[in-house]
Parts: sequence; C-alpha cells; structure tokens
Amino acid sequence: MRRVILFNKPYGVLSQFTDHDGHPGLSGFGLPPGVYAAGRLDCDSEGLLLLTDDGPLQRRLTDPRFAHPRTYWAQVEGVVTPQALRGLERGPRLADGPTRPCRASLLERAPRLPPRVPPIRLRKTVPTAWLELVLSEGRNRQVRRMTAAVGLPTLRLVRWSIGRFTLAGLEPGTWRQV
Repeated sequence: MRRVILFNKPYGVLSQFTDHDGHPGLSGFGLPPGVYAAGRLDCDSEGLLLLTDDGPLQRRLTDPRFAHPRTYWAQVEGVVTPQALRGLERGPRLADGPTRPCRASLLERAPRLPPRVPPIRLRKTVPTAWLELVLSEGRNRQVRRMTAAVGLPTLRLVRWSIGRFTLAGLEPGTWRQV
C-alpha cells in the first residue's frame, strides 16, 4: 500500500533523514520507515513536506512538467508595491534564468502561524509584510531569490500547500498519513 505523509517541517531542520553541519534531519520525528521526501525545503524554511514510499509518485510530484501548485507565505522586509507584485507575477529573471509566472498577492494580515523558534529579528525602522505566492516550479531557494529580485528580502518562509495537501491541523514537527 502506498504511503503519503504530510509533515510540518520546522525551521532549522533538513529535508533529509541524516543530520548535517549541526542541523537535525528528519530521523528524530518518528516518521515511518521507507518514506522519502518528495521535494525539499531548505533549512531556513518551514512548512509542508510530502514524504512517500512510492517512487513513481515521488518523481511525479517533483517533475516540473506536472506543475503542481505550491503555495508559500513569505514575510518580507520593505513596502510591497504594485510594481513588486507585478514583477513577481511575471516571473523575475534569476541567475539561473527566468522563473515561470506565478500568482502573488499581499496578505491583509499575518497568517496564523506558531511563533518561529528562534524568532525573526525585526528592525524597528523597516516595515514588514506577508505575501502569498503560488508557484508551479520549485527551484533551489526560489521564493527567497524571487522576492530579493524585486527588492523585498524574505525574513520567514512557510510552504502552506502542495496541490490539495495543506498544513491545516499540523503543528511544527508533527505529521499525518493521508
């Protein structure tokens, strides 16, 4: 029977089972044996990580040809302008080429998330805002590079969903099988 696990990856945890460079891996979270991450989140990012024991499903979830939508919430530094949103939506050009167009919107209020440990360092004189970005590709540190390209460095990044799967009901470090 194919297993698909939704895991809420905490900040500072690697998307692999082994620890590396002082960062813990996934082995300490009681995940079932034989499942592997279908995609990655960098150590500084939080949120939804899918794990499965089904190789073809894993390849389908990570193959850019299938363009599974991924929703991210990014806390950015600076004032979000209409031009910055349009730049994100068009797909900024990064060092490894242009990104696909995406959906980008300014959230009216911060999403209801548990506090990050350790907390974000904020500067009193620099405003922050939350963006929702829906991408159909998943390059290395793509959201961070996209927001930086339009002048809005990312302070906190949470992947909320992959396709129909969301973080709803999952606290950081917890998982459930679907």
